[in-house]
Amino acid sequence: MIHIRTFRAPDDPEACSKFIVGHKRLLEIYGITQITSNRQDWVDDPKTMVILVEDKETKFVYGGARIQLKSDKYDLPIASAIGKYDPKVYDMIKEDEDRGGTCELCGLWNSREVAGMGIGSHVLARVGSVLAAKLQVVSLFVLCAPATVRMGKRVGCVVETTLGNNGLFYYPKDDLVATAMRLRNPEDLSNADESERIKILSLRDNPSQVLEERGPKGIYQLEYNLTIPNLNDPV
Repeated sequence: MIHIRTFRAPDDPEACSKFIVGHKRLLEIYGITQITSNRQDWVDDPKTMVILVEDKETKFVYGGARIQLKSDKYDLPIASAIGKYDPKVYDMIKEDEDRGGTCELCGLWNSREVAGMGIGSHVLARVGSVLAAKLQVVSLFVLCAPATVRMGKRVGCVVETTLGNNGLFYYPKDDLVATAMRLRNPEDLSNADESERIKILSLRDNPSQVLEERGPKGIYQLEYNLTIPNLNDPV
């Protein structure tokens, strides 16, 4: 069975290594070698939460994402990615940090083995929304590829039209477009589609459960375990 779990990056170095290798391999297929969220210093950061999709028995990693909390040590990857094109993103992040904290959902990827199942977009975006509320931040940023903008909107994110060209940037290459989006209040799901809102609230209330998921390739069972071990340990 496909299993999705969450943990602080330093708590599982082996899983982080598998994440990095799989993500790098996928980016290289598309000729992408420079991407800010693919730096590896996050593996030692206790304020980085890893979302890992794996085979429960074999531990083969099918994909994942990260939620990186803004801290004094690490800026958000979206700032490093688009700040040189539009420095207003720094002010936006700082305002949210001062209001109670912010984070970014970044490094989303899935392997070819699960392509077409909706894991790299639907599932990971949903889990990002669940965890943002758990982390008690006032916002969650995400820099979306064209294929994932629709899913960002489904979980309640809005396009930050005051940034770039109505939210659009050429990134990570001149022939690729990325959209800056933000979940402005993770507790409030009023902008989310009703079907997603129901699933997000269910996973907030019961982070360990098996749900039936539907993707372009059909229906499958997905086991969620979204409790983050050691989350409140001192760092």
